[in-house]
Amino acid sequence: MRLMRLGPPGRELPVLLTEQGDHYDLHGVTADIDGAFWADGVERVRAALASGALPRIDPSGLRVGPPIARPCVVLCIGMNYAAHAAETGAAPPEHPVMFYKAPNTVVGPDDTVLLPPASAKTDWEVELAVVIGKRARYLDSPARALDHVAGYTISNDVSERDFQLAISGGQWSKGKSCETFNPLGPVLVTADELPDPQSLRLRSWVNGERRQDSTTADMIFDVATLIHRLSHVTVLEPGDVINTGTPEGVAVSGRFPYLAEGDLIEVEIERIGRQTQKVARA
Repeated sequence: MRLMRLGPPGRELPVLLTEQGDHYDLHGVTADIDGAFWADGVERVRAALASGALPRIDPSGLRVGPPIARPCVVLCIGMNYAAHAAETGAAPPEHPVMFYKAPNTVVGPDDTVLLPPASAKTDWEVELAVVIGKRARYLDSPARALDHVAGYTISNDVSERDFQLAISGGQWSKGKSCETFNPLGPVLVTADELPDPQSLRLRSWVNGERRQDSTTADMIFDVATLIHRLSHVTVLEPGDVINTGTPEGVAVSGRFPYLAEGDLIEVEIERIGRQTQKVARA
């Protein structure tokens, strides 16, 4: 199942996108795609679709919003791809590197990315985002961790590297929490459609030039391990988002220029979709 939210910020309509490319209004089934939805929302949507109760809508001209309502928490994992750790000169971490992004960084997949007024080193990061569907606390092992996943989407973990590293005081969140710094979407693909999240190709481009091209197989800590480990340091609630790290090919490597006003960012994960953002100055 593919879920979307269409419409202006704060007034998005929950939508089902079928394999045939049809869009169905879910407002009669759920007020939104939020934490409460995951209790039984998928089953109710399937039943409504099968019964013919869902009205079709025309998405033409509608903004694509993030596929979930504003999450309570956005957890992020740093240095989680072996080649990315190598390009930054860092040793692969022995434990997952966890930090937080402000939930209000989450915007639509094609919304404008705004450079902070003092920014000179804003970077792109294509990432597989995991949406939690069932409460996870102190899980015994990674073996059942994926049972707690609602689905997957695409995140661009936009980062201001001076804020993150030079003036961070040791806490990365300062470089991660500026407005518009987490485009999410376009769709959320439910977990049953992606049983193996470790075999997905991720790519990014800036102004049409490829920057990143890797697969989730290069993760140091796979999705199941991340959920298991995180559940021992925080409680994961339905609707929470985990950004699982980015592969090599970002500007902080020194191989590419940082983002500038007027740039075009594109990020893509196979079987999920693509985002496109223009860059402007806040």
